[in-house]
Amino acid sequence: MTTDIDWDHPTDPREGTWQLDHVKLYVGSNGQEGREWNGTQTLLLTTLGRVSGKPVRTPLIYGEDGGRYLVVASKGGDATHPLWYRNLTEHPEVRVQVGPKVFQASTRTATPEERAAFWPVMVGHWPAYDEYQAKTDREIPIVVIEPSA
Repeated sequence: MTTDIDWDHPTDPREGTWQLDHVKLYVGSNGQEGREWNGTQTLLLTTLGRVSGKPVRTPLIYGEDGGRYLVVASKGGDATHPLWYRNLTEHPEVRVQVGPKVFQASTRTATPEERAAFWPVMVGHWPAYDEYQAKTDREIPIVVIEPSA
């Protein structure tokens, strides 16, 4: 785990976006608000910028599997992976906030077998994931987040 990173002062989403409003609500309430969002649940994922090396925070829908967290790198079905996913493929160490709980974790892309099992779980949390997958030629990855010991 990278120890010289200032995880406590990440870059947040751009001004004027719903994502920034969501992050401010989540952080400002210590996770008491914002975790539940539009009928699903969200966490805050802080990755290290692959170019800047600085922490970047993103709100994401999540699922759970045996103490691990699952997030989908959908970018709404765009042809390219989201920046947060490209960041963690370079630097798999992350910080996560789930409600009031904040912890360090490592990430990896789900194997094809895991993805096949996890995809229906994640579509259960956000049915539009199926639409996003239909819009793009890329296979949308699922990321497994494993809290550090």
